[in-house]
Amino acid sequence: MAEKIELNEVEVWDGNMAYAQALRQAQVDVIAAYPITPSTPTVQNYSQFLADGYVDGEFIMVESEHAAMSACVGASASGGRVATATSSQGFALMVEVLYNASGMRLPIVLTVVNRALASPLNVNGDHSDMYLGRDAGWINICTFNPQEAYDLVLCAFKIGEDLNVRLPVMVHQDGFICSHTAQNVYPLSDDEAYKFVGEYKAVDSMLDFSKPVTHGAQTEEDWHFEHKAKQHKALMDSRPVIDKVFEEFKKLTNREYKRVESYMMDDAEVAIVALGTTVETAIATARDIRKRGGVKAGVVAIRVFRPFPFDNIREALQNVKAIACLDRSSPGGALGMLFNEVSAALYASDNRPPIINYIYGLGGRDMTMADMEEIINETKRNADAGKVIGKIQHFSGLRGPKLEFFE
Repeated sequence: MAEKIELNEVEVWDGNMAYAQALRQAQVDVIAAYPITPSTPTVQNYSQFLADGYVDGEFIMVESEHAAMSACVGASASGGRVATATSSQGFALMVEVLYNASGMRLPIVLTVVNRALASPLNVNGDHSDMYLGRDAGWINICTFNPQEAYDLVLCAFKIGEDLNVRLPVMVHQDGFICSHTAQNVYPLSDDEAYKFVGEYKAVDSMLDFSKPVTHGAQTEEDWHFEHKAKQHKALMDSRPVIDKVFEEFKKLTNREYKRVESYMMDDAEVAIVALGTTVETAIATARDIRKRGGVKAGVVAIRVFRPFPFDNIREALQNVKAIACLDRSSPGGALGMLFNEVSAALYASDNRPPIINYIYGLGGRDMTMADMEEIINETKRNADAGKVIGKIQHFSGLRGPKLEFFE
């Protein structure tokens, strides 16, 4: 029996420690990992908990991230509560197996510390890896600080393991800006956390010899379409379960989470749509501008990126006059992925305000309040004109000539 850790009412944790503590408290049966910067401390901290007698489960060091997720698939199919962590190139190496995990309906939790994809090589944070796996059939939850990283990993187990869901869940945080930045975190006690997550209930376990099952069967054209449609339906049907788990967590902690978070949107003329730590920069900037009697700006932050909250986004942005949609990922010859998602959500809206796409912060470049204020002011000029002035896509905070694309 693992020993418990007596936590303080307030702990000072970075995002990696927040992840590791939540994994420990969930009493994971198996973690298989191949560490990669900047998520290395997640599994390093967890392995220390194991060495110190605070973990009962198995920690498996494997030869690659592909092997890590493969081991997680096997352990989950065998009836265990399973998790791992990764970033960037490691995430890219996992992608093949991510589809296996979701297609087999295995509720694995993957804690991702978001980092740029090479080349050039870069160990700092952007959302390239998050977007790479966005359509792999996993629920995707975004966090903005270490407290949320801790809270939402606990929620992830409860969501993915719900018998009406049974899907894997990723929890994302920004590399270094969140993962290596220490902040006050208010943890639950070990007993409270495990009671909230609940005991694991195995479904179609390969080790239940009284009920033989097959995982990962070959279907071809006869049944593949039906299986993928059923999987998509399960993902879309997870929305009320996510809402329910967030509500239960609020009752326990008084910390509230929504699939789409809105700040200062009641009277906003313009809106910033963003993910990750940039949300807090946007909120601080909007408040500062309002105090100075400037633009009435609001912020809309997507908490659950998959299943994408089209209806919630549409409702949150219904009354604004212009929108700036911020993508922290190289667009690869297109408009940003978040921009495209938000634009699609608004296509069926009665209000179709002009939307600008800002590419920013690639490879960990800081998004300053000055940069954010410039974005808000440019968005206000679009609001006043009732259309996009100039081109749709802008690169914010870039050295050298200004880059703009798409008429």
